[in-house]
Formats: sequence, C-alpha cells, structure tokens
Amino acid sequence: MTRLLVTGAAGFIGSHVCEALVARGDDVIGVDNFDPFYARAVKERNLEGLRRGPRFRFLEADVARDPLPWDGVDGAIHLAARPGVRPSLEDPAGYVTANVGGTARVLDGARRAGVARVILGSSSSVYGDTTPAPFPEDAAAVEPISPYAATKRASELLAYAFAQLYRMRILCLRFFTVYGPRQRPDLAIHRFTDLIARGQPLRMHGDGSSERDYTYISDAVDGILAAVEWTARPAPGGVCTAINIGGGARVRLDRLIALIGRTLGRAPQVERYPDQPGDVRLTAADLRRAEAELGYRPRVGIEEGIRHFVRWYEATHGRQS
Repeated sequence: MTRLLVTGAAGFIGSHVCEALVARGDDVIGVDNFDPFYARAVKERNLEGLRRGPRFRFLEADVARDPLPWDGVDGAIHLAARPGVRPSLEDPAGYVTANVGGTARVLDGARRAGVARVILGSSSSVYGDTTPAPFPEDAAAVEPISPYAATKRASELLAYAFAQLYRMRILCLRFFTVYGPRQRPDLAIHRFTDLIARGQPLRMHGDGSSERDYTYISDAVDGILAAVEWTARPAPGGVCTAINIGGGARVRLDRLIALIGRTLGRAPQVERYPDQPGDVRLTAADLRRAEAELGYRPRVGIEEGIRHFVRWYEATHGRQS
C-alpha cells in the first residue's frame, strides 16, 4: 500500500486520479484550495464519492501558502495550479505566485519531509509555436508564448534543480488538452457542448484550421498511474525528466465543433472571431518516450471520447429541448 499526496484533488484531473488511486488500494491525502476560477460547488461534487471512502482524506489548503501534511507520505502528485492561457494575460503575477511559488513550496516540503518521489503536472503549452510537430520532449527550443505556459516551464526547471540538489526522482508530465466527464466548464469541449445543446451561438477563434492533440481523461489517468510506478524505480542520484501525455492524433477545431454537434444531434451556430493572443496554432505529442518509459499508449480516440463526454453532459444537465 502506498500513501500519496495529491494537490488539486478537487479539480477535473485530480479527482479522477484520486479515484483511480483509491480503487487500486492506495491511501490518498487530497489537497485543494477551491480557487474561485470556477464554482466551488462543481469541485465539491467531484469529491462526493471520494469523501465516502476510508482511504481518502481531504485538506482544504493553498499549496502556495499553507503547510501540507507530509507525515507518512510516500510520494506526491502535484496538479494544483491556476489554469488557463487567456486569463493569465490579465494576471501574470498571480499566475507566477500560484504556479511557480506553489510548485517551489511543494518541492521544498517534499524534500524536507524526505519524500523523493514527485510527479509534476505540466502542459503542452510549454512548447509554444515554434517546435516542429510532433513535439519531442528534448526539443531544442521550448519557447512558451503566454504567462501560463511560462509558469509551467519555470515549474519544470525548478523540478530539475530539486532533483539534482536533493536526489529526488521527479517526472514532469506535459498534458495535451485533457477532456472528459467533469471537465472544467470554461474549456472548449465543455463550453461548445453546452452552447450547442442549448441552441446558442459559439465563438470560433480563427478559421477553424488550428489543431489540438486531445487526451481523454482515462488515458491521462493511466499515464499518471504509470508515472507513480516510474518514480518508484531505483536510480542512482537524482533524476528529473519530462514526458508527453497525449491522445495520439491531431484534431482540427472545425472538425471538433462538427463532431460535437453531430453527437448532440444539433447544428452548431458558429460565430467567427480573430485568433486569440497566447493561443498556439497546433499541439501534437510525440509519444515515443511515454511508451518507452511508461508503457503509455492512448486508447480512446476523439469520436469515442466525445460520445462519452456528451453522455455525461446530458446525464448531468439533462437533454435540452
């Protein structure tokens, strides 16, 4: 049995990870500060099933400010962060405090407690707009183009420093647009589904040709669980590496919108707007390192994933007439 500390436990990815850990027999200490980026009630619902079980303990705390419960912890999965490229343009200092400062406190707390195993949630946004596709983790130039992306890259660099200084075993997972049941309401798939289901127009920034590598939540969770095992492997000295967690295919924005509409049985009403500052034209994960190191292979394609998401949306919000 392993005891793991999971930050961002009430969020979309975090709550799914906690459920998977508990289901396989681990003890989990979940931490979340219920940041008002979206409604607290949504996050509270994410925790309902976990709170009923004996293997899950929850602490409301801010990782950038509050002490964390490290006693008896074998490893940490650090997913807490302020999300979103576009909001980071308005509050870059706040994003640095929450994301970089929070990561520094988690890493420092872990090493002081003698916890050497850490998984850090990073993002495909670190690659910016200049890395050739598919994006390899050892790309010569990693140039973020938004404050959010820069905070994720800075967090990775902190992890490298801590690994070398304190002989820690750290894995930085670069997630590529994770979606699925309980996805944040501000993210594109959730927002588009809601608008199309209610017969409302949606904004499409650009001409629809931008592409994303979408990762279904169960695949992302599989990658995180494999990463937990990776951190348990014996290794001389400290080690830190980055690994992509992607869906294995690129999907055009206009195709995504059409697919959601077809799955809902409704015609999308699309309003066209210019590209947004900070948004990249393309994301595409090179998964060779993920397969070699973690045995990771995505299993859920975009059409199956959208069907699962739409079913969850309709079960949660009801079919719109």
